[in-house]
Amino acid sequence: MRLLLLPALITTASSVAADPVITYDEHIKPIFREHCLKCHGDDEQKADLNLANFTAVLKGGSGDKAVIAGRSSQSLLFQAITAEDDAERMPPKKAAIPAPQIELIRQWIQGGLRESSASKSLVAKRDTTFTPTTDIKLDGPPPMPESLPAFTPPALKRPLPVIAMAASPRAPLIAVAGHEHVRLLDATTQQQIGALAFPEGQPNVIRFSLDGRVLMVAGGKPVQSGSVVLFDVKTGKRLTTIGDETDAVLAADLSPDQQLVALGGSGKVVKIYGTADGKLRHKLTKHTDWITALAFSPDGKKLASSDRAGGIHLWDATGGGILLSLSEHKASVRALAWRSDSKMLASGGEDGLLIWWDAKDGWPTVTNSNAHPPVRPQGSYGKLPNGVLALAFGPKGELLTAGRDNQVRLWNASGGAIKSYPSEGSLPLQTSITFDGKGLLAGSADGLVRFLTDN
Repeated sequence: MRLLLLPALITTASSVAADPVITYDEHIKPIFREHCLKCHGDDEQKADLNLANFTAVLKGGSGDKAVIAGRSSQSLLFQAITAEDDAERMPPKKAAIPAPQIELIRQWIQGGLRESSASKSLVAKRDTTFTPTTDIKLDGPPPMPESLPAFTPPALKRPLPVIAMAASPRAPLIAVAGHEHVRLLDATTQQQIGALAFPEGQPNVIRFSLDGRVLMVAGGKPVQSGSVVLFDVKTGKRLTTIGDETDAVLAADLSPDQQLVALGGSGKVVKIYGTADGKLRHKLTKHTDWITALAFSPDGKKLASSDRAGGIHLWDATGGGILLSLSEHKASVRALAWRSDSKMLASGGEDGLLIWWDAKDGWPTVTNSNAHPPVRPQGSYGKLPNGVLALAFGPKGELLTAGRDNQVRLWNASGGAIKSYPSEGSLPLQTSITFDGKGLLAGSADGLVRFLTDN
């Protein structure tokens, strides 16, 4: 196996330009005057909506509030002017409002609906500070493989893309998906130290337990079978097998206390099993499309789930009841990750959105609609892919993401950009951060694991 070191292209947070302050008086009212006031002005108010003055805009109309501070995607006015169907889009029977003006309206809503340059944002400030937690203490050295079973990986014509990867939260150990096996790498030496057989099929999800002693591998064979296997990290012994699906498991996670396993896939149902007896505890049936990601909060109280339609739900991890539905993504959610303090949930999707959610009430504290902006090749036309493919939190609350722009990016605990790492032409599919925060890793479509450095 070859490991390639990449130099970093550094972009500091201070060098990233902040969005300009957009106000109703200076920027938005002229747009409304040009496109909207004939039907929604002082003389006529269709749907009881008047956009001619700031107070009336906030009041809304017969269809409820027209704008919600900080939530353009949930604002009826923004939905109306960006509708894809010509029959539904406002203004009616006219050309769509130009994209630059729509962007100004979006920024105005996201920025807190300021009336003038002297006005304050109507979005309440939220505490995004991060305090590391050290709840789990281990006796003895960090858990590392010591006497793994002998295993020879099958010969392949080309490497399997890195579709799953995880870093131990307690040791310099990386687990990487291979064809019917899992590779184990030493993060210090950057060398492979062993492998675990997974004859169940393709490993689609890999997770370490919070104490680093157990490795969860989930996957299977498409349209045939799927399951979750737990391994002892030190010995490589198979501890238990959970689930008996008729299709490959696409999403899974192990609870912090190792008592529960959640799994899901094409069946659109999240199933929660007990690890001690392998019995089904709960079936969560609110999703309308394939389950794409599952993540227990580090405190063990919540389970986050996502699907191909952009839906995200928070569940009571032990009772199975629905707590919150998080509505922002408009396309498949590719990844979910909890910050270690359990206060923030991060999500990334094929719509290009990267979001930090406040787990207390489901508010999108930080929404980045252009986290991995694509670069248009010369002579190309049409819409370019702008997806966020993977994300992983580190011990200091930092977040490492990968996108369809062939970049890996590092963000601080408050969502500010820190650095960008080019992926040298191979699409990055997975990211991980080592337990000490010193190692940043990206797994790519060419089957390589890259240790990102600044040197």
